[in-house]
Order: sequence, then structure tokens, then C-alpha cells
Amino acid sequence: MSQKLKIKTKRVYDDVANNDGYRLLVDRIWPRAVSKEDAQLDEWNKDLAPSDELRKWFDHDPDKFDEFTKRYKKELKNKQEDLERIKEMAQDKRVCLLYGAKDKEHNQAVVLKEVLNAL
Repeated sequence: MSQKLKIKTKRVYDDVANNDGYRLLVDRIWPRAVSKEDAQLDEWNKDLAPSDELRKWFDHDPDKFDEFTKRYKKELKNKQEDLERIKEMAQDKRVCLLYGAKDKEHNQAVVLKEVLNAL
């Protein structure tokens, strides 16, 4: 029986909270107007972010989100080592997947959380 993972998603622009836990940025490009100090990251994992090609194609268009999700999940199949490491971490402590997009429902962190919970 697998235990519930402690994963949440959050905009990197939101204030840092005590219950964020391990702060992991999953964007390929550093978010605008955020200093490295303000971000207070534990890790920036560009490899888990969508490819440049997929990111540009999606362009944060909610109408493309279902197809984006399919394509991104396909890309993540090649990232099993990172996914397993984060899953293991999230069994013991909270992991906060950070992203820069304005849309809180249609972004890669939402998809990544779903993938991690399905492992």
C-alpha cells in the first residue's frame, strides 16, 4: 500500500511559507523579477520542466492543456530517476513544486504532481 505523498504546487511569486517544505522550481527558465534569495529554493530542476519546444507550443493556453498534459507525461517517462527521488522525498516531508505561470490550474507543476502521485 503506497502512502499519500506530501506534495503541493505553488507559484514561485507567492510568499515563502513555513509549511512549504522542500522548495523545488520546475521551470526551464528562471522566473522574471524573482531573485535567487527571494525564491529560497532547495532545488531548481530544469530537467523536470517541459522541453522548450513543448513549453512554447503550449504557451499557457488552457484549451491546449489536455494535449500538453499528454505530451509532458511522455517527456517525463525519460526522467524516472528524478521522479523516484522526489517521490521518496515526498513520503517523508512536504515537497512544494514551484512554477512561474499565472494560471494555477493549467501548468506543468499540476501535471508533475499527478505523475508523482501515480508512481
